[in-house]
Amino acid sequence: MKMMKRKSLALLLVALAVLPVMAQKQFTLEDLNFGGENYKNMIPKNLTLTWWGDQLVRLADDTCWTVNPVNGKEKVLFTRERLNKGAKLTADSLEVMSLGGARFPYPDKPLVLLDNDKESLLINFKTRKVEWRQPQCGSAQALEWNKQSRAVAYVQDDNLYVTDASGNTRQVTNDGSRDLVYGQSVHRNEFGIEGGLFWNPQGTRLAFYRMDQSMVTDYPLITVPELNDSTQVIATPAPEKYPMAGQTSHLVTVGVLDVATGDTVYLRAGDPTDRYFSNISWNPDGNIVYMIEGNRDQNEVDLVAYDAVTGNRLNSLYRETHPKYVEPQCPITFLPWDKEKFILWSEKDGYNHLYLYDTTGRELKQLTSGEWVVMDMLGFDTERQAVIISANADNPIQQNLYRVDVATGEMTRIDEGGRGWHSGRLSDSGAWLIDRYQEPDVPRNIAIVDTRNNRQYRYFTAPDPWEGYTVPEYRCGTIKAADDSTTLYYRMVMPVDFDPTKKYPTVVYVYGGPHAHNVDARWHWDSRSWETYMAQKGYLLFILDNRGSENRGRDFEQATFRQLGQVEMQDQMRGLDFLRTLNYVDTARLGVHGWSFGGFMTISLMTNYPDVFKVGVAGGPVIDWKWYEVMYGERYMDTPQTNPEGYEKTSLLNKAADLKGRLQIIIGLNDPTVVPQHAYSFLKACIAAGTQPDFYVYPGQGHNMRGHQSVHLHERITRYFEDYLK
Repeated sequence: MKMMKRKSLALLLVALAVLPVMAQKQFTLEDLNFGGENYKNMIPKNLTLTWWGDQLVRLADDTCWTVNPVNGKEKVLFTRERLNKGAKLTADSLEVMSLGGARFPYPDKPLVLLDNDKESLLINFKTRKVEWRQPQCGSAQALEWNKQSRAVAYVQDDNLYVTDASGNTRQVTNDGSRDLVYGQSVHRNEFGIEGGLFWNPQGTRLAFYRMDQSMVTDYPLITVPELNDSTQVIATPAPEKYPMAGQTSHLVTVGVLDVATGDTVYLRAGDPTDRYFSNISWNPDGNIVYMIEGNRDQNEVDLVAYDAVTGNRLNSLYRETHPKYVEPQCPITFLPWDKEKFILWSEKDGYNHLYLYDTTGRELKQLTSGEWVVMDMLGFDTERQAVIISANADNPIQQNLYRVDVATGEMTRIDEGGRGWHSGRLSDSGAWLIDRYQEPDVPRNIAIVDTRNNRQYRYFTAPDPWEGYTVPEYRCGTIKAADDSTTLYYRMVMPVDFDPTKKYPTVVYVYGGPHAHNVDARWHWDSRSWETYMAQKGYLLFILDNRGSENRGRDFEQATFRQLGQVEMQDQMRGLDFLRTLNYVDTARLGVHGWSFGGFMTISLMTNYPDVFKVGVAGGPVIDWKWYEVMYGERYMDTPQTNPEGYEKTSLLNKAADLKGRLQIIIGLNDPTVVPQHAYSFLKACIAAGTQPDFYVYPGQGHNMRGHQSVHLHERITRYFEDYLK
């Protein structure tokens, strides 16, 4: 009897010991993937905040509150129900359905900009009267509204239209087509281009892009019929204008419309052949257009001023050249208190910094300097005559917020805490700042900052949405690059229930290309949620930002020039050298995965180091850079005609015979970025060489899988490693 009691007690103690572990919930891809059904509950809670002048406003679907920036106290500003009722927007088609996207364009007027199903509306939320309304342009390809003139410019069927504040619409162009595009992004969204419509401050003139791409070759994409669509039997053509490296590109010109007269002039910038026009901006008086012009080789740029009335070229204010490339990303910005001075962005000292110039083109001073980069310019504190920026001055993998005095250049960090990754939104005068940030162990905090005395008030602390789940350990560290001097940052996601005496299959996740990074001081060191899913299944994940990635300065980024993939592979293999020093890494079970440039890197590593990597999954991979688009491809590789050795060396067609491990290639059938020809040609080369990659395609999808198909995609990626690596 006593023995039975002891056994019962022992079993009870064992049960109690394992109870906390059993109580921890396990993640599914429906939790972790952005297309998953439970994903919205698994990301750190956020608040929608905006500014009405210097008044902070919190937005929700049914209510807007003012927020006291000193103590966080809230007061109802207006409700959707009262606004709809007072403005007589009670019919279903007229009712404003959400306040979540409300904007307050006038700091000194109680006006809110909202949309319903039929109209855009400016409503006085104190009197609850509609002060301006215009029909919605629901099928617009591009749209820009000017708050001063209340005119709307939009593009429909590739033609440009402008509607003035009284509702009078003028069709500005009538020859728009797939071949002749108006008012939309050009140069395939390179050089910081995010649109093609540019109002002057007064809203009286509109600069716009005109892109003639009739000479650009069509790439033959197709649209597969939808399931259960009995009206369509045969796939239909969906061609994409796609200028490949070394081939004929499109011609871009810039028009300027005078809204009052309806007259349009085109900037007399000369022959647009093999030239890039970007970073369009206006002077404060609205009569001069500024544009950065670059040559096709992308190694020289000019900042040029044009008369907006005549289109005549006035003068070149700045010129920059570099033996490799110059890559302008931001337009000039005039000082609010001095219309004769502006801020220019440049990497000319090796790092992305701000410079003060006057309108004669004279450099007055360098505003920021150091071995770090300015990431964003949030605006100005007009009273203290300072510019507010985000930069990584405190740490290469952080983003912090700073005030820079324009007169003295003195720079002061103004965010809360100083650690982590901070994103800011400035009030109208620059007196207040929303500091929204994460740290490796902080899901999300929001602080309100008084930019003039550096005081912060913690307004919101997000709870941990992963509380109660089995969460792996996330580590961050550094190694030396293949040059033995440059510091590289890595992230490791440890297997759940990690035991250092065991050996674990390890997956290297890689991107490695320009304008991106993987490791920073956000929550979980910015780990992708799929890494957590894999760690839960017993894998170790390793992620390294090699040379060529962003935010580390010009030389760091340009190390890969004319030989994409080569320096990157050398650095990634240094990461493998580090992994080999860890007894718990099973070097016989190494995998690699990446998408786009990361897909290119995945196949590069699989074929250049075939005895190292056992399994790889390459999504949307570039196979040969001569098939990639002109603007991006020629910046980093020059043309196939001028760099034949580089193109030959980096082509993966030549490496098809070297494939040994299990490789799965995944693409979207309608990918307009890395066109399917890349994957198909590699498959063809593998067939000729007798090697055996696997292949999967998502019909109707582009470069990335949208919606719930992303869950399917990541389950497929996971299963491939489960089948062949574990």
